[in-house]
Amino acid sequence: MPLPVSVLLPTHNCEATIRDTLESVKWADEILVVDSFSTDGTLDICRGYAARVIQHEYINSARQKNWAVPQCCNEWVLQMDSDEVLGPGAREEIEQAIAQASPNTHAFRLPRRNHFLGHWMRHGGLYPDYQIRLFRRDKGRWQDREVHAHLMASGQLGTLTHGILHSDAPCIAVRIRHVDRYTRYEADELRKRGRGFRWDDLVIRPWGAFFYRYFWLQGFRDGWRGFIYCAYMGIYVFLTRAKLWELEELNVERSPKVAEGWSLVQRDQQ
Repeated sequence: MPLPVSVLLPTHNCEATIRDTLESVKWADEILVVDSFSTDGTLDICRGYAARVIQHEYINSARQKNWAVPQCCNEWVLQMDSDEVLGPGAREEIEQAIAQASPNTHAFRLPRRNHFLGHWMRHGGLYPDYQIRLFRRDKGRWQDREVHAHLMASGQLGTLTHGILHSDAPCIAVRIRHVDRYTRYEADELRKRGRGFRWDDLVIRPWGAFFYRYFWLQGFRDGWRGFIYCAYMGIYVFLTRAKLWELEELNVERSPKVAEGWSLVQRDQQ
């Protein structure tokens, strides 16, 4: 029998991965797809799994999901991304968790296995990488952040042992595309919070990010993939702060030429 759970699934042009995601959650009573106007075969695949599709203009991930949550039909919501798969044993544990949840338990966190360049990364801060993904519809919402917002829920938080398999970077080229998009969002978030650029943002922080993950969080134990990932995180921090400097130096809001180019980049990368 279907579990009384609504799966919330944001999508945009993800036909290459969405079928595996849907296959792993097809047991749910409802699959609600919130799509930001895909132009490939994503929606045809989703409808093949009897998913209910709604569409909404994408501003950022948090707003997209917060807009869709109230439209879920069931009390319990499981949020999945289009490059994730629910792992073995997770369905049974979710069923048990919601059946035994006390009225004060409003959410559960699940461990996530991150796969980088085809392998599960066990160190460098990538595992268990707990994510709050199962929650009561009326008790959880995502932070108002431009990127990497966490779900905030009132009440008690439970922890599951079976979780999510995540594979967002099958090759370095995909990572490079991601880093350009997300570092722009990170810079926007810093500026929105009134965080100004400082000299150590480029000179010290990127190295700190690398050494912290590679040595303190033992990323070196994942071999060359660990080294590449930790170096990538250093570059991520460097580009985020460089773009923060760029926002301040070029003053995007008051430069029509720069603002026009910026908006074109934004539209191209959504």
